[in-house]
Amino acid sequence: MTEADPLRLLAVHAHPDDESSKGAATMAKYVAEGVRVMVATCTGGERGSVLNPALDRPDVWERLPEIRREEMARAREILGVEQEFLGFVDSGLPEGDPLPPLPEGCFALVPTEEAAAPLVELIRRFNPHVITTYDERGGYPHPDHIKTHEVSVHAFDAAGDPDRYPELGEPWQPLKLYYQMGFTLPRTRALHEAILASGKESPYAEWLENWDPERDMAHRVTTRVPCAEYFAVRDAALIAHATQIDPNGRWFACPLEVQQRIWPTEDYELARSVVDSPVPEDDLFAGVRSEVVVR
Repeated sequence: MTEADPLRLLAVHAHPDDESSKGAATMAKYVAEGVRVMVATCTGGERGSVLNPALDRPDVWERLPEIRREEMARAREILGVEQEFLGFVDSGLPEGDPLPPLPEGCFALVPTEEAAAPLVELIRRFNPHVITTYDERGGYPHPDHIKTHEVSVHAFDAAGDPDRYPELGEPWQPLKLYYQMGFTLPRTRALHEAILASGKESPYAEWLENWDPERDMAHRVTTRVPCAEYFAVRDAALIAHATQIDPNGRWFACPLEVQQRIWPTEDYELARSVVDSPVPEDDLFAGVRSEVVVR
């Protein structure tokens, strides 16, 4: 593999900060190995909240869209990835019973054919071999996460078809599509028990009490990428999203060295593949490396 023709990974996310909380250590690992990694951020996170109590101030709320772009730039630098915004507007997380309607013009309401177009264009320009995104539930039921899943699957299929979006560049067929499998029941339980064993209170207790085992996705995991040595990079990128991450909060309740020992991988489901790649795997590029011309 040469600098002129590296392997390429595209991670599709809904908002700034999602790239740092989902698959960030995997991306940092591949960057260190010479893979080009691109993050596609569907929205600017304009309707997000300020989740760090230390920054819950009027001046921060007034500049939140701008601040979130600044945070994304810092996280991008920490991870060593390339990154582009696809230009859609955050839908917000509706709350209430019944749920209120989504805001007019938001990402979740854009027809999938239209919403996928910027991603198809990016795929044809960046030429990724592998794409990662969310499962059909969005990882959790945020309307932007569900829409991100829909546009990612649509673009994976459309980008290689010369009859679809012919105005958006030369066709390019990615070889594999993965869904991120972050908080499965076994992983959450393992972290919970490790925190309790250290004598601390676990922030996952309530989650586990209310977890529906029948809806757990652990049985769908096909691929576990060893990346524990990059957990510190992941955490630094998370902290760069200062409005979204409380450094004293749940994300950091389990000591880094315990996480590295208890669960040293980031986990995925292989959803689509056009190459021979038997599962289980420990590499998103399994079956791809032999297909790519490596000089």
